Amino acid sequence: MEKKVSALSVRGIYTGYDRADVIEDLSLEVEEGTITCLLGNNGSGKTTVIRSILGLTPPRAGRILFHDADITHLATHKIVRLGLASIPEGRKVFPGLTVEENLRLGGYQEDDKEVLLARMQKVYALFPRLEERSTQLAGTMSGGEQAMVSIGRGLMGAPKLLIIDEPSLGLSPLLVKENFRIIQSIREQNITVFLVEQNVRQTLAISDYGYVLSKGRVVAQGSADTLRDNEEVRQAYFG
Repeated sequence: MEKKVSALSVRGIYTGYDRADVIEDLSLEVEEGTITCLLGNNGSGKTTVIRSILGLTPPRAGRILFHDADITHLATHKIVRLGLASIPEGRKVFPGLTVEENLRLGGYQEDDKEVLLARMQKVYALFPRLEERSTQLAGTMSGGEQAMVSIGRGLMGAPKLLIIDEPSLGLSPLLVKENFRIIQSIREQNITVFLVEQNVRQTLAISDYGYVLSKGRVVAQGSADTLRDNEEVRQAYFG
């Protein structure tokens, strides 16, 4: 039996703002080579979990390990250098820069121009439309195209693990479907994905394992099939 390898391990963290904890005793594992999801409604604490992992709001207790390296109190830029990247909620492209300039910013830690060019060609192979519009200002593009820029920029850093925050936010059903197809293809490039979402149906359709967050605590976890069949999850999310 093949041994499971943990890419990301969050162990009993407590994270909050001022004196109030938003996340309480939260533990989760993201297995290497999988799509693992974190599901939860607005206000459940999903954003705080991401901020904890990225070192933006370090936990006051507990540990976070990335490929067995303790990153609990590591500076964000050092965490990124280890191979952990994030695609923020709402895309957040640099509107006054071109598509190509946005992508190049994603590879800012790589000095080798040939390596950067090879990465960009991989992004263009994934998103041919971006190559067609490489000189267009990102701020003039549609929401779906900006989502492509944001994902492509994340891939330019050649991450080992990619955190994707709410990729369905503000997109049409057709574009949401396309985005989730792209996320599947990212996993096929040997990039582990931690997908943070509210869109339960689409997320569970492509995930291997998942966690359900409510009021800062994990209230359910299991394989995608297990969560789909969980009666509490069904009532909360499927009606």
